[in-house]
Amino acid sequence: MSIDNATPKEWDASNNTSQNDPVNAPSHYNSGDVECIDAIQASMTPAAFKGYCKGNALKYIWRMSYKGKPVEDLRKAAWYLDRLIKAELKDPTNR
Repeated sequence: MSIDNATPKEWDASNNTSQNDPVNAPSHYNSGDVECIDAIQASMTPAAFKGYCKGNALKYIWRMSYKGKPVEDLRKAAWYLDRLIKAELKDPTNR
C-alpha cells in the first residue's frame, strides 16, 4: 500500500503494529512503569511543559522536509500539539 493511494485511516491501519508505534508509543520512550513524557511533565511547571510541547511541535514541523518521513513528522507534531491543548485546558494561560 502506498500513502499516495490510501485513505488516512487505511494508511494508519497499515502502519500501526502492536510492536511499535513511532508516533503515539515509541518503544524507546515506554520502558518501565512511567512513560517518559509523563516524567517530563511532572518535572516542570505547567508553563514550562507547554513551552516544551510547543517547541517539540515546531521541531517536527521544521524537520518534516529533511528526514525522509514527512507524514510521520507531522503526526509527531500533531501529537505534541494535542498534549499542548490538553495542558492548556487543564491550566489556562493567564493573559
